Amino acid sequence: MTIKTDNRHLYLQVIDRLKKDIDRGIYKEKERLPSEFDLSRKLGISRATLREALRILEEENRIVRRHGVGTFVCAKPLFTSGIEQLYSVTDMIKQAGMEPGTVLLSSTSQGPTDEDLTRFDCTPEDELTVIERVRTAGGDPVVYCVDKMPASLLPTSFTHQDGSMFSFLKENGRFLISHAVTHIEPVGYHEKVSPILGCEPETALLVLKQLHFDEEDQPILYSVNYFRADSFSFHVVRKRV
Repeated sequence: MTIKTDNRHLYLQVIDRLKKDIDRGIYKEKERLPSEFDLSRKLGISRATLREALRILEEENRIVRRHGVGTFVCAKPLFTSGIEQLYSVTDMIKQAGMEPGTVLLSSTSQGPTDEDLTRFDCTPEDELTVIERVRTAGGDPVVYCVDKMPASLLPTSFTHQDGSMFSFLKENGRFLISHAVTHIEPVGYHEKVSPILGCEPETALLVLKQLHFDEEDQPILYSVNYFRADSFSFHVVRKRV
C-alpha cells in the first residue's frame, strides 16, 4: 500500500507509516526491513525520500542500519525512567520486573585526581575507593558502572558492594542520597565497555556522569554509568519558566 499524501513533507509521512508498521508488528523487533528498492516501490516513493526517513528513524533509535547487511528494527528499551527521578540501577531493573545482579570487576584505592579534589573538596593525601562493576538484568549485562567515593566515608570492613550503592550507603554509612548533578553523553562503540556489555558494533551507549549529594549537600558518590541505549530510555519533563 502506497503512502497517501497530505500537506506534510513526504518523508514525515513515511516516518509515521513505518512507525505504525513497527508498532503493529508488521516489522518485528530485530527483524530486517525490506531493501530500499523494495520498500520504496511498496510505498510509492523515491529512494531519496526513503533514505531521509530512515536517517531520522535511526536518530530516534527506531531502526539501525548495518553497512553491507541491511536495516533492522531496534528492540524496545527494557527500562524507561524520567531523568529527573533519581533511581538506583538496582531499582530500575526491579521496576522492569527483572532480577538485578552484579559482576565485580575491581575494587581499589587510589589518590584523587585534580577533578576529584574539586568534586569532594578533599586533599591530595586523601584516598578514594573506586569500584568497577557490571550490573545485570536477568543475567544479561546491561550497565557498566564505575563508582568513586572518599574512603573515609566507608566502614573499615568494606571490600565491594554487590547491590545498590544507595542502599549500602544508607545502611552502613548513614548517608541518604538526596540528589545528584547529572551529565549525559551519548557515545558510540567503546573499545572496553561495549564488549563487556555484549554490544553489537552499532549499539550506542548512554553515559550518565553523576555526583551524588546527601541531605546536608555533602558530595558522597561520583558515578560513571554506561547504559546500553537499546535497553534503557531516559526522558525529562521540561516546563516553561
